[in-house]
Amino acid sequence: MSSLLVDNIGELVTNGAGEGPLGIRRDAAVLVEEGRVAWVGPSAYAPAADRRLDAGGAAVLPGFVDSHAHLVFAGDRATEFAARMAGQPYTGGGIRTTVGATRAATDNELRATVRRLRGEALRQGTTTMEIKSGYGLTVADEARSLRIAAESSTETTFLGAHVVPAEYADRPDDYVSLVCGPMLAAATPYAKWVDVFCERGAFDVDHARAILACGQAAGLGVRIHANQLGPGAGVRLGVELDAASVDHCTHLGDADVDALAGTAHSDGSGTRTVATLLPGAEFSTRSPYPDARRLLDAGVTVALATDCNPGSSYTSSMPFCVALAVREMRMTPAEAVWAATAGGARALRRDDIGVLAPGARADLVVLDAPSYLHLAYRPGVPLIRQVMRNGVTP
Repeated sequence: MSSLLVDNIGELVTNGAGEGPLGIRRDAAVLVEEGRVAWVGPSAYAPAADRRLDAGGAAVLPGFVDSHAHLVFAGDRATEFAARMAGQPYTGGGIRTTVGATRAATDNELRATVRRLRGEALRQGTTTMEIKSGYGLTVADEARSLRIAAESSTETTFLGAHVVPAEYADRPDDYVSLVCGPMLAAATPYAKWVDVFCERGAFDVDHARAILACGQAAGLGVRIHANQLGPGAGVRLGVELDAASVDHCTHLGDADVDALAGTAHSDGSGTRTVATLLPGAEFSTRSPYPDARRLLDAGVTVALATDCNPGSSYTSSMPFCVALAVREMRMTPAEAVWAATAGGARALRRDDIGVLAPGARADLVVLDAPSYLHLAYRPGVPLIRQVMRNGVTP
């Protein structure tokens, strides 16, 4: 059994036992065996290993967990972005543009985009990435989108209910029936989760409830896009259906925050339903940022994710999202890093990622910096020196 010792770590973020909310250890080492963390402790007491990686006194943290991304698409919407920067509001209507391009693309063209973006994210420290469908919106296109997504991630999400496609514009009930019937049946073999864009211009709460309930009945976990463009019942619907995550959460009322806080675990370890915030979307649409401070102060578990997509957040950079969360959403650097690692894992209901503790997957990032603080302190600087996934350097 081959083993690897990562030692001479100046600052180790474990998200477990250690100093402060990030479980920091100083002058630390991590032993990796068969793709898992086998031991964590002081470098001076590190066990022998077959190989050694000297961190050179740098900071090491768990790989980022990006729990919300839309990577299966064709084309781009740079012109739409430029129009927004000139003052045009974001409505979500541009999704249909991407649907047309995606339907026209070959499997290999879609596959190339997924692999390009997944590789881009990995180089920036993202070791786990959820991937949604949602730009096909036919039975065959949603199934192939998920089949291609599953080649790059085990965290795949069926988002046939992204928008109502043009051919069903006057028959939304018929489209919901298609999503709940043949489309769900074709998607389920390749999907772990079901999601709905519950928003004005997309799906109302009754349609969203019907689709998510059908997904649950098919054995899929629940996620939901909620309260991005304005107030609504999406967050509370997510709580009602025991969603792992409600995503965006830009416009929240007291009832929404109370509903999320009401899912708290009895041991004080956070909430069962996570609020996943996507600051890249607000950056790219010139929209108000979510009030992360309000959620955190209410005891709600918060995750950060990129929302990587060609229209409203074309970034694959979790470090960028960490910096935005600190600057624009009143999160401390420690809260933002936890949300981008352990928080993302909670949003996927995983306990084997987002942490560096014995038994966890050996996903880690070596920074070209002495502390995790530099992720927000030096925005836009490529600070990821080395990435390890499943104990292997890609």
